[in-house]
Amino acid sequence: MISATQRLGFWSAAICTLFSIVYVLVQLAEWQGWLGSSGGPESASTPLGLALLLTPSLLLAPAFLTLMIAVHQTVSPPRRVLSHAAIAFATIYAALISIVYYVQLTLVAPRLARNDTEGMEVLVFTPFDSFFYSVDILGYSFMSLATLFAGFALRGKPAARVARCCLIANGMLLPFLALQMYYHWMIYAASLWAFTFPASAALLAIMFQRGRLDPELVA
Repeated sequence: MISATQRLGFWSAAICTLFSIVYVLVQLAEWQGWLGSSGGPESASTPLGLALLLTPSLLLAPAFLTLMIAVHQTVSPPRRVLSHAAIAFATIYAALISIVYYVQLTLVAPRLARNDTEGMEVLVFTPFDSFFYSVDILGYSFMSLATLFAGFALRGKPAARVARCCLIANGMLLPFLALQMYYHWMIYAASLWAFTFPASAALLAIMFQRGRLDPELVA
């Protein structure tokens, strides 16, 4: 019988996989200039670009936090301090990211569409050169920490070890996220998130579906 933890873990992991892949595809289109921007990682997005980029990103936040809670429920007691830390970092990520993206979608993007940004320049999301971009990469730095601790918490069968490697690899992107404001080239290294995060989420979805994260299977 499928437990509530397995069910919640599977669906949150599946949603994380879906929204992260959608974001990656839209980001590629944005960097190509297909959404109205000048293209490349340093160009500010158009209202259309903001809507398409930030909607899946906003929805990813609660799904990821839920996934970390489900993972915590499957970890054996000696290692739960690690998965508990993952929940704490995921909570910070979700709070920061939700504020950034909700403000952009409900306030900034509509004003940009009307060419009416006077007095709110500080709120405009500009890569490497804005308050909210700085908060954004701080949020994703905490996501990396969450996946790092979740990865160290996982043990078990070979499938769990593969997921563990992907989670830890995503966590190792931390410096390339946190230091982007100083070294813009780091965004290219941080772009490995497009592989490590969806892979981690997809593997966790498979393991929850197959019941391979039950406590008795985790060392």
